[in-house]
Amino acid sequence: METKELLKKVRKIEIKTRRLSDNIFGGEYHSAFKGRGMTFSEVRQYQYGDDIRNIDWNVTARYNEPFIKVFEEERELTLMLLIDISGSEFFGTQNQFKREVLTEIAATLSFSALKNNDKVGLILFTDEIELYIPPKKGRFHILRIIRELLEFKSKSKKTDINRALEFFSGVLKKKAIAFLMSDFISSDYEKTLSIAAKKHDLTGIRVFDRREEQIPNIGLVPMLDSESGKVNWINTQISKVRKSYSSYYQEYVSLFDELFKKNGAGALNCRLDESYVKKLLSYFKSRGK
Repeated sequence: METKELLKKVRKIEIKTRRLSDNIFGGEYHSAFKGRGMTFSEVRQYQYGDDIRNIDWNVTARYNEPFIKVFEEERELTLMLLIDISGSEFFGTQNQFKREVLTEIAATLSFSALKNNDKVGLILFTDEIELYIPPKKGRFHILRIIRELLEFKSKSKKTDINRALEFFSGVLKKKAIAFLMSDFISSDYEKTLSIAAKKHDLTGIRVFDRREEQIPNIGLVPMLDSESGKVNWINTQISKVRKSYSSYYQEYVSLFDELFKKNGAGALNCRLDESYVKKLLSYFKSRGK
């Protein structure tokens, strides 16, 4: 991609997603993801309705009238984005590929974090760690993340979620907010998911195309496995073939929902022809209650 075209795309995504984070997600993000705790800020005179448990008895005795301690949320947090850039992310039968939607979601979350003065980091993965950008603050840092999501060329086309979670748990020592984004056509990640979910505030976002859920009856067709590069001829007229594929696909979907729920992590299913904005907003609101 030429530099001029890349900058144009980055700017377009920034305008769209920053507007979303400023007008819709900023406050919801703050409510959904709490700080590490409460830290002492100041003392002030007692007012009717204040919690008497916060009275500062030393200051009260000194001035002979009640004063209370005021606390504020220790806000600074770290947002980590773990994003699958394997071959299957370049699939899409609607207006966008899965990777393009992943980029928009990541940018929206990043600008929401920026609005709250949080750090943002990025891990791009396939069946290996393709790129790691340590958490930092600032608009230019967010724009770099968007640029990488748009133009980074992966070495591999395969997926290994286990590898991504293992790296994440090893590289980030303090608790972070983490969004793991993939189509989750992968298995054997239960152990590393359990470890990461205990240490961090983890949410999985499964982005998929409706055409992946089942094969239509359209006769004998060549099908490309985007991760292995192999082409197989499939007779979609055979009912058993269609049912077998649907069952195979549903196993991965069920595994995703089951493992994230079992480990107390959040889980979102975003289809390409549905609004990820509504899905994210609903999720944030449910967490903020």
